[in-house]
Amino acid sequence: MSYTVAIVGRPNVGKSTLFNRLVGKRLALVDDTPGVTRDRREGEARLGPLTFRIIDTAGLEEAEAESLTGRMRAQTEAAIADADLTLFLIDARAGVTPVDAHFADLIRRSDKRVLLVANKAEGRPGEAGYYDAFSLGFGEPIPISAEHGEGLADLAIAIEQDMLEAGIADDDEDEAEDRDRPVSIAIVGRPNAGKSTLVNRLIGEERLLTGPEAGITRDSITIEWEWRGRRVRLVDTAGMRKKARVQEKLEKLSVADALRAIRFAEVVVLTLDASIPFEKQDLQIADLVEKEGRAIVVALDKWDVIEDRGETLKTLREEAERLLPQLRGLTIVPVSGLTGEGLDKLMAAIFSTHDVWNRRIPTAKLNRWLEGVIEHHPPPAVSGRRLKIRYMTQAKSRPPTFVVFCSRPDALPDAYRRYLVNGLRDTFKLPGVPLRLMLRGGENPYVKKDGR
Repeated sequence: MSYTVAIVGRPNVGKSTLFNRLVGKRLALVDDTPGVTRDRREGEARLGPLTFRIIDTAGLEEAEAESLTGRMRAQTEAAIADADLTLFLIDARAGVTPVDAHFADLIRRSDKRVLLVANKAEGRPGEAGYYDAFSLGFGEPIPISAEHGEGLADLAIAIEQDMLEAGIADDDEDEAEDRDRPVSIAIVGRPNAGKSTLVNRLIGEERLLTGPEAGITRDSITIEWEWRGRRVRLVDTAGMRKKARVQEKLEKLSVADALRAIRFAEVVVLTLDASIPFEKQDLQIADLVEKEGRAIVVALDKWDVIEDRGETLKTLREEAERLLPQLRGLTIVPVSGLTGEGLDKLMAAIFSTHDVWNRRIPTAKLNRWLEGVIEHHPPPAVSGRRLKIRYMTQAKSRPPTFVVFCSRPDALPDAYRRYLVNGLRDTFKLPGVPLRLMLRGGENPYVKKDGR
């Protein structure tokens, strides 16, 4: 489902400048001469995590319908009718003019959703026009500077909120397509951890060769399968020993194949022998999966031989929290490839973790949370200077990746970065998946870096 935004306003308020800023290119001519833009111009806009279709329009002016200016106005009115949301731009330095007030009535009659944007609001000269804009009756104006890229974070929040209210932000068609696409699951672990036995039990047939000998599997074997209506691509991999022990060329190739399977997987099931879990090699594999940004679930195999199960499971979960702090909240599921115990719980955990790995958090929610976090525990002063955190947005999912814009990002202590990551996990329910937190400098998160 597409989402379209039209930029409208009287001539020379900065519509084409904003259009160029949002599409990231100088597609529209910009000049101080009013009326440079005559036709509608469309482009693909990116604003933080948002993507949408944007329309630049000619300046609204009163004129006879048959005149050139009148025909330009008709093009603008067509753009408003075509759009889901209208950005009504005014010049904050000039204040609200009679022409602005006249066309505010026209836009209001269109019965379209409207955001009032006060452009050229940087510095003290724009303050009076910003407050004057309340008189237009479109609610609180959003102060920006299209030329300098200031204030676009607030614009992104407002547009994203409109998308959510209109039911457009979560694209149902894309979601249905994602559900039809098979989820790629790699089964990895040390040799003889029970990976192939586990896969055979899952699919209900002796598809893979198994036995007590370590290292039977050499190639990564892909199996198309279905679990409760969800398509799955299972990839069984060779056991991964410590690098120093891998001497033979064939084993090196097998391990390289397993590493490739991890890189192309969506969820990695780290299979551990429940009687000897969390060996150094297990931790190194888990760390590798985290660095690759894959979702991870731990399967404690051979659970049928464990006697004191409750105490053992409690101890192992505590061990996981201590040994793998970068994957706090890691899902651990006791299973038995031999008896089939726990396999439904394992598959449910895989899909639950996959959903978390794909999760997106609205920018407005992130920044409300960030305000509370900073108020409760502000970042420390470094070298006698206070660090200022300004904005946060989610750049992407798979894995969830967040960008924090702050002053002096290089000076933010690692401990405070971990504090933010742990807060994100706890507040937005993101347990056990890799989280990426990137720090960026600059006054505004949407300032372009190409010198414009």
